[in-house]
Amino acid sequence: MEWFTSDTHWGHANIIKHCNRPFTDVTEMDAVLLDNINSVVKTNDTLYHLGDFSWKKTAARYREKIRCRNVILILGNHDPQTKNGQPLDILHEIFSQVFVVLRIRPLISGSRQPIILSHYAMRTWHGSHRGSWNLHGHSHGTLPGNGSKSLDVGVDQHNYSPINLETVTNLMNQ
Repeated sequence: MEWFTSDTHWGHANIIKHCNRPFTDVTEMDAVLLDNINSVVKTNDTLYHLGDFSWKKTAARYREKIRCRNVILILGNHDPQTKNGQPLDILHEIFSQVFVVLRIRPLISGSRQPIILSHYAMRTWHGSHRGSWNLHGHSHGTLPGNGSKSLDVGVDQHNYSPINLETVTNLMNQ
């Protein structure tokens, strides 16, 4: 099964205040986010994390607590293990794969659905005029709907949990 999330910001105490998250401190937030992932994402599933994984240089510490083996990172602006927008070797050691933007084509109802995964919301993207979707994070639920096939998969939008491909499909078909 394929899962999507973004903007966990593990270890980032100020994100609680900035996004009005309902946690008393970063320890509680980190534990809830981790429990929410591990309770639904299975070991052999694929988890796409669309950026802002953790704060400072703590990605390895949090990644090792996620039971899912195949975690693919799309770089966000707070993923500090980068230089000039490119992942440093440490990210390739921690995650299954690392991208700036990724195009996937999962099977949905017998057809391959093009989906562009990015940290930032896009107004237009590869195939957007032909039914392609854009899944993103970064905005923490602050972008107004614009009628396009773009979806914020960040934890602030989805009860601090990842969402699966079936949920994404249902939201896109509304």
